[in-house]
Amino acid sequence: MLIDAPVGADAGTKQKLMRQVSDAIEEAYQFQDVRVWLREYPAENIAQDGRVGAEPPRPMCFLEAPELNSIDARRVMAAKIHAAVGEAYSGLANTDETLIMMNHYPLEMAGFAGRLQSDDPEIVEAVRQLNG
Repeated sequence: MLIDAPVGADAGTKQKLMRQVSDAIEEAYQFQDVRVWLREYPAENIAQDGRVGAEPPRPMCFLEAPELNSIDARRVMAAKIHAAVGEAYSGLANTDETLIMMNHYPLEMAGFAGRLQSDDPEIVEAVRQLNG
């Protein structure tokens, strides 16, 4: 997961945010290997609707992950990620309007350790059970 947000949260808050986001993703996918990248930008590097500094920044999150068929699991995960970002950036950003983009990939479109995920029987079975 990539999280784009304004600067200003302290190290402990960021650590808690990344743990909560990881937990939400692990709960939805039911397996580990979650990576969270936090990218923070100063206010002068954020434009919304072409205007710099006109309003509090609206955080954006990008989930790059295997297919997840359960819309309920996606709803719960989105709500938990939204809550974690809201807690971490309250007062620094417009967290009511956090955008979470979920990009889901079939296993043949993801490579890991030099091979396609679709060639790893353990991953294929885990995703089959997840989406069964």
